Amino acid sequence: MRKLEVVPYNSEWPNMFQKEKIALAQILNDELINIHHIGSTSIPGLIAKPIIDILIVVKDINKIDEYNAALELIGYAAKGENGIPNRRYFQKGGDNRTHHLHIYEVNDFNIIRHIAFRDYLIAHPEQANRYADKKLALVKQNATDIEVYIEGKNDLVKELEEHAIEWYED
Repeated sequence: MRKLEVVPYNSEWPNMFQKEKIALAQILNDELINIHHIGSTSIPGLIAKPIIDILIVVKDINKIDEYNAALELIGYAAKGENGIPNRRYFQKGGDNRTHHLHIYEVNDFNIIRHIAFRDYLIAHPEQANRYADKKLALVKQNATDIEVYIEGKNDLVKELEEHAIEWYED
């Protein structure tokens, strides 16, 4: 069982993202539109699970399954849609995760949702602090059940996402 870990911001996270971005771009070159660093590790100063979340925008989501073997060679395990329609999800590192890939086809709403959330928290440190406080409280309550952690922060994430999308679209 994985232990739920939330750690202080690490200034190496952007470098880890950049390194992975280069490798991913070489593999997905023909389908690739863009690669973004998302999630808590993309927000300077925010505590986070030490896993780099990467959002990849591609031309055709249905062609991504053809890249599973190539991504596996650099450590990624394909998880299919993993509960989100029209997404391809990959994990790197097994029980000691280091990276998550979230791949969407261009114009999928989830792209805006992730980028707006990131940019909103960067621009609104008081909201980032609310999010950090919630995450810390949840880890203190239960450091072993990721599902309880995710569910526990769900209402706040939805609220912040709503504000973020409105802010982003303005």
